Amino acid sequence: MNYKILVVDDEPDNLQLVKRTLRKYYDIITANNAFEAIEILEKTSDIEMIISDHKMPGKSGVELLHHCFSHYPNIIRILITAYSEVPILVDAINAGKIHRYIKKPWTPEELLLTVNKSFEANKLSRENMQLITDFKDLFSGTISAITDALDEKDKFTLGRSKRVCEYAIEIAKEMNLSDIELSKIEVASLLHDIGMIGVPEYILHKSEKLTEEEYQKIQKHVEYGLNILGSIKQLDSVVAIIKCHHERYDGSGYPYGLKGEEIPIGARIIALADTFDALVSARAYRDSMPIEKAVELISSYAGKQLDYNVVQAFLKVVDKFDFEKDE
Repeated sequence: MNYKILVVDDEPDNLQLVKRTLRKYYDIITANNAFEAIEILEKTSDIEMIISDHKMPGKSGVELLHHCFSHYPNIIRILITAYSEVPILVDAINAGKIHRYIKKPWTPEELLLTVNKSFEANKLSRENMQLITDFKDLFSGTISAITDALDEKDKFTLGRSKRVCEYAIEIAKEMNLSDIELSKIEVASLLHDIGMIGVPEYILHKSEKLTEEEYQKIQKHVEYGLNILGSIKQLDSVVAIIKCHHERYDGSGYPYGLKGEEIPIGARIIALADTFDALVSARAYRDSMPIEKAVELISSYAGKQLDYNVVQAFLKVVDKFDFEKDE
């Protein structure tokens, strides 16, 4: 199915030139002014893009595109302009909420390339938003049931996955990660220790120091987690994070011995959140560590066990953590 594009220009020759350039690839509707364009938008539900000239009588292209943004935010908005001054262009982009602009004089190749790229970018954005929605939907059923089962198995980690998730999200936001990355980290942090279901309970509850054999069984929880989640296609990008959450920035972690940027950013963030929660939570073999001391210890790991930049983000948001939530 061809995308439908609304082209708006008060100059008939310009209007026809745009139409001739695009009509082989797209369904084109034309309007001679902003008011006619608004009427068309009100009557036509499947317009995917609007291309408007900048300077038009009555209502400018910028005003038209702003109206389009307010009433039809999913329509791609492109402005054709003769202005080259940066302040004018910046104001136009901000006021019209414009995706892209084309400067006059333009060539047919330039216009077609801009339109094609705009549709490609919009498609990718929509796919990412759908991926975010899919991740959110996963929370309501199976994921909640699995994390609740994990919490019931080990009373000392009761609520641990949810706390690690809260810490990780605050750190990720401070690092200005995208919405899609936040969603991946959210799911991964909730499920990062799901493989603990396969670890014998006597090891989880042991109050003495673990033997080497018992420690190796603990390490196996990463493999168990991958076995549990590996068949869920929607979680492929999440599993890529989970399998690395015990890797260390200096390469001393497990199971792959990855280091530095080889470790996904989500895994580096969860590693810190997981370490911090382990320090400030009571265990069968020790009491909880005071918050201040735990923060000091985390700081000492920067650039070694933990990513320096992740530690810096943690230090900026640690005061936001709610340490009373032991659900």
